[in-house]
Amino acid sequence: MSYEASMLAKWHMPSRERVADVLLQVLLEHHGVIKEFNSDSEVVDKIAAKCGVSDAQRNVYLETIYRKENRLKRTSLWHRLIFRAATELANRGWVTRPTQTARISGNREWMLTENGFDAALKASSISLGRKDELAVRSYEVQKIVKELVSVTAPIDYDPVDRTKKKTRVTQETILRFRGFRQAVIEAYDFRCSLCMLRIPSPDALRWEVQAAHIVPNYFQGRDDVCNGVALCHLHHWAFDVGWFTITCDYKLRVSAAWRKNSRASEETIERLGLRKRVELEMPTRRHLLPHPNALQWHHKNVFHP
Repeated sequence: MSYEASMLAKWHMPSRERVADVLLQVLLEHHGVIKEFNSDSEVVDKIAAKCGVSDAQRNVYLETIYRKENRLKRTSLWHRLIFRAATELANRGWVTRPTQTARISGNREWMLTENGFDAALKASSISLGRKDELAVRSYEVQKIVKELVSVTAPIDYDPVDRTKKKTRVTQETILRFRGFRQAVIEAYDFRCSLCMLRIPSPDALRWEVQAAHIVPNYFQGRDDVCNGVALCHLHHWAFDVGWFTITCDYKLRVSAAWRKNSRASEETIERLGLRKRVELEMPTRRHLLPHPNALQWHHKNVFHP
């Protein structure tokens, strides 16, 4: 038995498999990404609490003597165990190592892969059917996000993808949609661009804000950030049915159809927050702004003047 293994046994530390299982749960709670363990004590504390690791166990150190330098090196046994568990997950292809994640995010972080996302849902007793609604990052989706936010649309941008399949749904299209959603809500700082609502669910796994296509999916709208805008559930619906549109100078234009609709009223429009001609909150990076061609398409094809 190695020195490290004997110390793990002596101090009754949890198994590597148990720590890996908890690590997946914590990754899910942190939206799929956590920093390196030596720079994020909050995550280390959370994993310890979930594993039932005591303060005494956390204060155990491995001691190694560097013979050439005649120097003693002390390493936290608990930190080493977490690192070993994370490495095991990386070997399974369930997380990316910090050096790999840094190539797409610029940050040295452990990040869930799509397979790791599935495993984390299982470890957290959450149905796989909820996967697409959760605001959790995966390495594959973040690669798409990086691609989306690095592209500047041409002046003659066509927001309609005439080659887009209407009925066939593949893993590639699912990942592309999740990448679109993540890129849009991140560009708007997880806020509705109209009412500025910014609120997560109690478990912090979902955001109220949604990524709305300007040219909708059913009209073969492109999954590009410049064909998207962040809206809360209510304003997303109101935008999709044409109660308001967004002008090319990013201001609200409200439909007058309520005057002809016996089930609508001025009070209803006011409660929707659609009476004032306000300027919407937009991304600071210009290439992430809604493209004028997409906004003009919405005005002509969806909006009810």
